[in-house]
Amino acid sequence: MTLSDVPQSPWWEAGRHADRRLFLLARNRIKKALREWFEGEGFCEIEAGQLQVSPGNETHLHGLATTRLSPDGTPTPLYLHTSPEFACKKLLAAGEEKIFDFARVFRNREAGPLHATEFTMLEWYRAGADWQVVIEDCLALLRVAAEAVPTDQFRWRGQNVPVAAEPIGLSLAEAFDRYAQIDLMASLGPSGREDVGQLRAQAKESGVSTDDSDTWSDVFSKVLVQKIEPFLGFDAPCVLHSYPISEAALARKNPVDPRVAERFELYVCGVELANGFGELTDAVEQRARFEADMDAKQALYGERYPLDEDFLAALTKMPKASGVALGFDRLAVLASGARRIDDVLWTGVV
Repeated sequence: MTLSDVPQSPWWEAGRHADRRLFLLARNRIKKALREWFEGEGFCEIEAGQLQVSPGNETHLHGLATTRLSPDGTPTPLYLHTSPEFACKKLLAAGEEKIFDFARVFRNREAGPLHATEFTMLEWYRAGADWQVVIEDCLALLRVAAEAVPTDQFRWRGQNVPVAAEPIGLSLAEAFDRYAQIDLMASLGPSGREDVGQLRAQAKESGVSTDDSDTWSDVFSKVLVQKIEPFLGFDAPCVLHSYPISEAALARKNPVDPRVAERFELYVCGVELANGFGELTDAVEQRARFEADMDAKQALYGERYPLDEDFLAALTKMPKASGVALGFDRLAVLASGARRIDDVLWTGVV
């Protein structure tokens, strides 16, 4: 029996709350320290509205739907956002340059030791900045969080990573070669066109089972989950970067190699902590990506979400920018040594 299988008393039961309180207080210290860091960097804290026209348009993200009634009872379908990204980018279009938000976000079909339906996403954006700048932000925030606890180790399920360890950078192509002996780029044409047969054959050689119905993205994800992610961030924080363009819905193409995008993820103790982009500002390309993702969602889950036309219009006014979404609760777990995400959530899910 694992910890997640053990029956839990209600979060408000005095004994359980006392058992979690040290982690909760550590969360508060971390949040205070991160807010002070952003303010010291000249950022403006914003509060994105949670009700949106669209919860987000990525294939595997699932929103919570609701209905707004006008005074005369006319219904308007809305969603709780899965990220404050659309609202933040509209603010960049409006003229804001450096913003951050400790946003309450909502995702259906997510539960587990590191997942909750309602959680806190720390997002920040820098107008005019290269994506390497926000990578450095991520690494700085790791140190700030550790100092706030204080701790010299990030911990998760028996794995310890020294806060002082030199971060590792690894491209997706390098990771596929190192951990799966797969030449990822050989399955991508000059413009990023995908050769699913080529990638499927390599995956089979690497011991990854695939189905004939699997798309290139399906095979990519299976290799990533089975062969790559289990090895990331155990000796030092790992920045996994330069994702294939099809795996970066809101990131711009790398100007040197259009087969990949300016997207990265940060891993510590094998846990994905952050997902960042050099942001796409081409509204025509963004619409095409969203529509392709919604077609895939329709095929897989039998549903699709509307596009936020206001967001697409704002992209035409948005400056070059880079941004990051960081799972704040997960960071609190790793820095405080908590046992699961519930330990750092002040109140439980209804």
